[in-house]
Amino acid sequence: MLEWQKILCPVDFSSTSRRALNAAAELAQMHGAELHLLHVYQAPGVSFPEATIYAGDDVLQQLVDMVVKSLSEWKVEAERKGALNVVTHTAMGVPFAEILRFAERHEVDLIVMGTHGRTALMRVLIGSVAEKVVRHAPCPVLTVRPEKVQAEVSETLRSQAPEPAPS
Repeated sequence: MLEWQKILCPVDFSSTSRRALNAAAELAQMHGAELHLLHVYQAPGVSFPEATIYAGDDVLQQLVDMVVKSLSEWKVEAERKGALNVVTHTAMGVPFAEILRFAERHEVDLIVMGTHGRTALMRVLIGSVAEKVVRHAPCPVLTVRPEKVQAEVSETLRSQAPEPAPS
């Protein structure tokens, strides 16, 4: 049987992240695992052809304060779902790179994360954090689809299923 002792759930506070949180909390409860919630943010800034201007320290501190508050609320939600040992973390940087770095440094056994279900064209244009994590993670990754996408997939599978043989 798989022994998952450390589960990482990267969150961006979207509804899909909430679905991933629910799955991660359930798995953490089943395995008695630590559940690590990680939010990665990028320094707010504006780019021009000549330079990039980043927000000042006060704006950055406000952002960090909002992130910490939201993570605290998500921690309570995970505990309500049955996760016993929930720890929150923040990181500033490129999301997929920071998720991978965290997983390696903390020897994570499983990553549970949401995927936004973008089309192939959108993935090519803007990339997919989940796809990059799946490709490069040092451990298994469970991706959770948005509810709408999951419902569409389920409906497609039902409509394509062969008719049961008459008895």
